[in-house]
This record gives sequence, structure tokens and C-alpha cells, in this order.
Amino acid sequence: MKAAGGRAGREANWIRAVPDEAAVGVLAASFAQRVCTPLVIFLEGDLGAGKTTFARAYLHALGYPGYVKSPSYGLLESYQAGGMTVLHLDLYRIEDPEELEYLAIRDLYDGKTILLVEWPERGIDHLPAADLELRFDESDQSHTISCFAKSAAGIEVSNAILQDF
Repeated sequence: MKAAGGRAGREANWIRAVPDEAAVGVLAASFAQRVCTPLVIFLEGDLGAGKTTFARAYLHALGYPGYVKSPSYGLLESYQAGGMTVLHLDLYRIEDPEELEYLAIRDLYDGKTILLVEWPERGIDHLPAADLELRFDESDQSHTISCFAKSAAGIEVSNAILQDF
């Protein structure tokens, strides 16, 4: 893992190469050990870049035993794992950010909740602020996850993850 790197004027706290699904799982397991509620994590990247794979591995690392499906069609899936609620939101299919008001995210997100949001840019001004942004990038040669801490809680998690690797 390397520290720092730029993206559109933003400096990543760290960038981690994730050559395969197993590597994504190892990183997600590290998050599961380090993340405390409440926390909002935006998962950014193209279709197929690994956002749902990360969410699935994160939930399993917390001890969730069941199938973790992509919330693409239902928009929101809720899980109880590791003594907390994990809300997994996928905004790919929404037409208007105002549609989020019907999901009552602000009511569901409380002090015992982790909120994972795929395609957060589609919910601008209708989501809680991110503590962490994870950017999933892929090219022919590599797959990476970049971490951008956006709050004091995000910085704490980001630094702890950096120490793991």
C-alpha cells in the first residue's frame, strides 16, 4: 500500500492495489475490524469495479452469515452484523436525488449504523456527509482502491487501515 496520490485535486490518504477478489476481501476485513459507528462510507467507481464485492466482504467479515445481494434494484438493503446496523445503498438507478426522501435514510442512519453508499454522486444533498470515500479504479494492468478521509472519524479509520498494511 502506498500513501498519498492525487485525483482531481484531491489527495488520497492511501492507495491499495487489489489484484483480485481475495485482496478486496482482506482490505474489507481490515475495515470490519477498524470501523466504529456511526460512519458513512461512499463507494465510488465504474460498474464492475468492485464496490459491491467490497460491501459483501465487509459484511461477511463482520460476521453476517447470509447472502449479501446488490441493492441495485431495491436501492437499500439493511443488515445486522457485528452489533451494528449496516445500510447498503446503491443509487445507480435513481433518476432524481429527491427519491432518497422516500427511503428515509436520515431516519434510519443513527449512532449504531454504518452507511455504505454506491454511486453517492446521484444523491447529492440528500445523504449524510461522508466520513470516508473509497475510490475503486481499474485498468488493464491494475485494480486499486484509494481512500479519502473526510472527517476526524474517517482520518482515524484511514490511519488505522494504513498501519495494517
